[in-house]
Amino acid sequence: MDVTIRKIQKQEYPLLDNFLYEAIFVPEGIEPPPKTIITSPELQVYVERFGESKDDWGLVAEVDGKIVGAVWVRIMNDYGHIDDETPSLAISLYKEYRGFGIGTTMMKKILILLKSHGYSQVSLSVQKANYATKLYLKIGFEIVRENEEEYIMVYHL
Repeated sequence: MDVTIRKIQKQEYPLLDNFLYEAIFVPEGIEPPPKTIITSPELQVYVERFGESKDDWGLVAEVDGKIVGAVWVRIMNDYGHIDDETPSLAISLYKEYRGFGIGTTMMKKILILLKSHGYSQVSLSVQKANYATKLYLKIGFEIVRENEEEYIMVYHL
């Protein structure tokens, strides 16, 4: 599989809506929520007016000319919010492209990009039952807070 990881282009920003929906963790045997869930204010913070802030950064994964994944950050008051200097990260990959290392590669590249722009850390939130938790720990994220359902993790750049 020939994968290209590159900066997201302005005309591709609307694709973040699809990837935001794909990023919602749905446990085995649970009915996925309707796509309209992404219009809720607590999810819109991830995508609304993306690209208008100097702290909005994103990469996409492309396979055979098709965008199959995205990783993006912004400073926002989301589930993974740490402080107003730490961008929060969202990552998503279409199901059929998971398990090939694409997500790991996207993560590593966004971490390099953030470090090159002077950020000292990045945060994310992940549900404890989500298999991606292992990926984040393996890459070097640390759990800094938790509640009943999720971990807040930070990666020091």
